[in-house]
Amino acid sequence: MTYKLRRCVWEITLACCFKCKYCGSRAGRARENELSTEECLKVADELIALGCKRVSMIGGEVFMRRDWKEIVTRLTSGGVAVNIITNGFLFSESILEELRTANIESVSVSLDGPREIHDKYRQKGSFDRALAAVSALLGAGIPTSIITTLHSENAPHLPEMLETLKTFPIYAWQLQACSPMGYASEGELDHRFDFRMVMDFIDKHADTVPYSIGMADNIGYFTEDDGRLRGNRSGVAFFRGCLAGISAIGIDSVGNIRGCESMYDERFIEGNVRQQSLRSIWEDLEKFSYNRAFAKELLTGKCAECKFGEYCAGGCRSYNYFVHGKLYESPYCARVKMEKEK
Repeated sequence: MTYKLRRCVWEITLACCFKCKYCGSRAGRARENELSTEECLKVADELIALGCKRVSMIGGEVFMRRDWKEIVTRLTSGGVAVNIITNGFLFSESILEELRTANIESVSVSLDGPREIHDKYRQKGSFDRALAAVSALLGAGIPTSIITTLHSENAPHLPEMLETLKTFPIYAWQLQACSPMGYASEGELDHRFDFRMVMDFIDKHADTVPYSIGMADNIGYFTEDDGRLRGNRSGVAFFRGCLAGISAIGIDSVGNIRGCESMYDERFIEGNVRQQSLRSIWEDLEKFSYNRAFAKELLTGKCAECKFGEYCAGGCRSYNYFVHGKLYESPYCARVKMEKEK
């Protein structure tokens, strides 16, 4: 069977100006021996040759790597759409100009609550600087979205955030569950929140704003309004299972390859671009076996009993693994919860 690589999440550095309490990668300092500019450009060429359509570039903080524009430009000149995810803290006019000339597709800014909560988990003043970055990006005509990592403290404040975001012509607001990995596994915050409350919030407000509000892949699945809750206003789309190693790949700052960059554990490393080509890793049919060799018989718990289990395949592999260590069982399936409420 042939697998076509379509999307990549690429962590180009672990260096970051923050040490957020929910950071899954424990960002802060750059790793020793991160890929050089030359190595990154080679990886970019390999992604282009493999037909990758979209790269989401993450850190750490992308803008702490001096050669970020050179890497982005290599990708975009090869026809790859590039999205950058940033905390917005280091944003400047010079960065804005570089984004323009690099032909960036879009930028996503992290915003994790109203000012008090956002600054508590990041740094004082970071909320205002994030919004200033959003304003500057939109003013420059660069498509901009917001990403919010949900946990017990900020989830109840979504209505306040909605009021703040009403003044910004963003194109999307993505809500994703905080995964108990990295710093978030150290017990300083509760990653759990009321999934039903979040789904009700999306359902209530999806048609009241000009942008898409939707859940990320680690929240779901197969509720009656699943498509609508994922930001598809027609409501016809459903989650079709984890795509790690199927059409998506993750690359970390020292060249390790995973099916998803959220699968932040050594057991999921499939190879390293310093030892072998990206193509040889991707085209090895023995790699990414947790998804490429999936069968519904692998499902456990309520997922094994669910008629939709073979389609959603048990949900997000990363979230499942870090919450309870079971790859094929969603710990907080919304459909299961809603059926219990009936």
